[in-house]
Amino acid sequence: MPKNSEVVEAVVRACRVLQAFHYHGELLTLPQLVERTGLSKTTSFRLLQSLIKGGLIERVGKRGYHSRIQRLARPPFTLGFAAQATDSEFSHAVSVSVHRVAAKEHLHLMAVNNRYSPKIALRNADLFIKEGVDLVLEFQTYEHVAPIIASKFLEARIPVIAIEIPHPGAIYFGANNYHAGLIGGRALGHWAKENWNRNVEELLLLELPIAGPLPQLRITGMMAGLSELLPGIESLPAVRLDGKGEFEHSLDAVRRYLRRTAPKRTLVAAINDPSALGALRAFEEAGRGHLCAVMGQNAIREARQELRRPGTRLIGSVAYFPESYGEELIPLALAILQKKPVPPAVFVKHQLITPKNIDLLYPAQIE
Repeated sequence: MPKNSEVVEAVVRACRVLQAFHYHGELLTLPQLVERTGLSKTTSFRLLQSLIKGGLIERVGKRGYHSRIQRLARPPFTLGFAAQATDSEFSHAVSVSVHRVAAKEHLHLMAVNNRYSPKIALRNADLFIKEGVDLVLEFQTYEHVAPIIASKFLEARIPVIAIEIPHPGAIYFGANNYHAGLIGGRALGHWAKENWNRNVEELLLLELPIAGPLPQLRITGMMAGLSELLPGIESLPAVRLDGKGEFEHSLDAVRRYLRRTAPKRTLVAAINDPSALGALRAFEEAGRGHLCAVMGQNAIREARQELRRPGTRLIGSVAYFPESYGEELIPLALAILQKKPVPPAVFVKHQLITPKNIDLLYPAQIE
């Protein structure tokens, strides 16, 4: 993404640190500042030291900081942002973009971390209601608590934008899961035609049941895309494993499966990149790397690095561009708050990333 030569990025990041303080005198720890700004711990600490020296931040005790700047006026709206987590690359990219655009629009962003926990997500919903936020950006994985969270906000008359996982009554923002799956399935099928002459013996599907039926449409779409390119493939054995959307769980699940099965030419369709990469490593560990072809979803940094590895059997990954989510989420939130008509669902763009186009879309020098 081209940089504006007139903008000093260090100053912009310092402003994000200052904007992380919601009210004059609020005391924050370094981890809280990291969470609110989306900046790394090292960057946040260095900026804090510079702002302390410049007289804009004051250190209180051993771990606390507060801003010496008093806000002149309250921002027009307060948005509650419940991040899915801060330790996953996809979630972190979403968080950084939301913080960046909210700051640009001079909005008060009350940010919390759902930490992949339904209990914490429910607690955070109660916090937003108590604080009286104007709108909530809700990013949490668990389908079974979505109706409860949605009901809480509905009762409090707080509009909600649900990121990636639908919540009843909320505006949906995120992947067009079936379309993203279709893109990946077609690419995987094309690869099998070109490289294996359609000789596929097995399908391995890495799923994420806890997220519910909508993300599952990625797998449905991949199967449909494969069927377009490889008619009759739906009659092949399809092994479904719960990789929990994580590298280690997917690695272990595929390891266990491969130990009890004979080698076969296998197409792997994964719900996301961590699962795709876990499956790929399991095949390689078993000496079967040449017998698999893997398709991921999300195009996270680890997958992009894998796509640059010579001879990789990660055929591609469908990009969702989470680093740009804020550019659409914040205007959507403002439109809702300003009582403008909005669609019930806003889908992000998708594009297939392969070893051939990776450096055009994500130049290695800026990764």
